[in-house]
Amino acid sequence: MIYSITAPERIRAEIHLPASKSISNRALVLHALAGGNCMPENLSDCDDTVVTIKALRDKPEVVDIMAAGTAMRFLTAYYSVTPGTRIITGTERMRHRPIGILVEALRSLGAQIDYVGEDGFPPLRITGKPLEGKEIALPGNVSSQYISALLMMGGALPQGLTLHLTGNIISRPYIELTMQLMRDFGAEVSWVSESCIYVKSGGYQDTPYYIESDWSAASYWYEIAALSTKAHIELPGLFANSCQGDSKGAKLFEKLGVKTEFIKGGVRLTKTAECVERLEANLVEMPDLAQTFVVTCCMKNVPFRFTGLQSLRIKETDRISALTTELRKLGYVLKAEGDEALLWEGERCIADDKPVISTYEDHRMAMAFAPASFIFKNLQIANPEVVSKSYPHFWEDLKAAGFGIN
Repeated sequence: MIYSITAPERIRAEIHLPASKSISNRALVLHALAGGNCMPENLSDCDDTVVTIKALRDKPEVVDIMAAGTAMRFLTAYYSVTPGTRIITGTERMRHRPIGILVEALRSLGAQIDYVGEDGFPPLRITGKPLEGKEIALPGNVSSQYISALLMMGGALPQGLTLHLTGNIISRPYIELTMQLMRDFGAEVSWVSESCIYVKSGGYQDTPYYIESDWSAASYWYEIAALSTKAHIELPGLFANSCQGDSKGAKLFEKLGVKTEFIKGGVRLTKTAECVERLEANLVEMPDLAQTFVVTCCMKNVPFRFTGLQSLRIKETDRISALTTELRKLGYVLKAEGDEALLWEGERCIADDKPVISTYEDHRMAMAFAPASFIFKNLQIANPEVVSKSYPHFWEDLKAAGFGIN
């Protein structure tokens, strides 16, 4: 399927964003570890959360988490301490996403995990049992989902868990988010040094929990505001004191002409005349917004250099490569500096006559490129259904805001 998208000149809308996928999936695992009956409220309806709910509720012997990387990592740790033997697998892409670091960490604690296919990658056969280990070390520059998976499981270990993070720690806000939710569910967890986290044994408590809206999803409306000629967008359900790392994107969008005003129950976005001539930023604390900022800057002709992108090559796709390829179709020549940085110095090339943006089974590629329709009329996006991974009603919300979608 291919969508052709036409953007309105002005935007005035109230958009009800999906609940946070990051919070939903963590809350579900903590709820399960608590053996609770009080289901978290306002859960996300995205694919990643749906497969997590199904896996925890139905307890199948073969767990297919499809393309849900969060579910793969969190459930791998969860099943390690849960009685029973299960095989956890996913899509073809998922079976090529590395998980060896997490598996080896769990094995060092005593977990029984075997590779069904290629070593270092799913599928996995996991036999849950009590784990006697209590201390491990992990590189701080791995995916924060590995770290979060271990921390949440740590609360269920008989001796608790001491986790040492070596080297540079990336995506720290996601770690903080996990720790805050663990506290909300009754665990004692804290930093004992700049690079060491201690989780006390004692498990979790069944706790009523309401999940806020998703700041990652909000970023696409910030992009829409930045690229429109005039915008007034209200996004209910976002908290000013949010633990979501992507909430920091609001401050960076100020430099691209979007004002954030916290109102009762949410935020209001308005377009301003302010815009920097060049943008440099370290996105290590909000890597999921990299595509949003890269596309926004190109469309506004703002040269940029973004660093802290170490995790982008092992996401749903190699996002650095995907961005470089797809923006070339629109006439922008990006350059990568290893695995950590991406920049555009204003270099242009001839754009495709009728560009069709490939999405690489990556929801964020589709949503980050959709607002480019303000600049490229009737922009076409292939496989638009991938948005269901995190924001199932994205296209319906665009229509409600005045976009034409055919």
